[in-house]
Amino acid sequence: MNKELLKENLREIADFPIPGILFYDVTTLFKNAECLRALIDELYELYKDKGITKVVGIESRGFILGAAVAARLGAGFIMARKPGKLPAEVIEETYAKEYGTDTIQIHKDAICEDDVVLLHDDLLATGGTMAATHRLVQSCGVKKAYVNFVIELKDLEGRKAFPENVDITTLLQL
Repeated sequence: MNKELLKENLREIADFPIPGILFYDVTTLFKNAECLRALIDELYELYKDKGITKVVGIESRGFILGAAVAARLGAGFIMARKPGKLPAEVIEETYAKEYGTDTIQIHKDAICEDDVVLLHDDLLATGGTMAATHRLVQSCGVKKAYVNFVIELKDLEGRKAFPENVDITTLLQL
């Protein structure tokens, strides 16, 4: 994969969403056809032989590549969303944030014990949302769960939010 191409097309926005934060905007990767194709191809190559049956995308940027990779892998796609967004019966996991808590949900009938799941999101920062989603998926008794991000902010040490045995891959480390 051409990591330089991705880095050249990744937009950085200072002081967003609050002063002092450098925001990495992946939408510029998605609007560039060459970058989008490279991302999908790389994710496909990483997971094509893993027996993935479902891909879980984290709201909302995880939906974009998650759905594309699911289609390419011949797998189903599941949306992990904030409360009140899914219409049928849900299961959920609540997790701590810097100031308070948040919750992530999936449909109760979305995943079963026969599934091999790939969880995907755009960015690994502190890891809270994905770690909660991983616990939620694991509670379904799946055969295996893989975790993937486009970008990992190494200095924030988000991998520490997961047990050591969790298979985590990232495409870019910044």
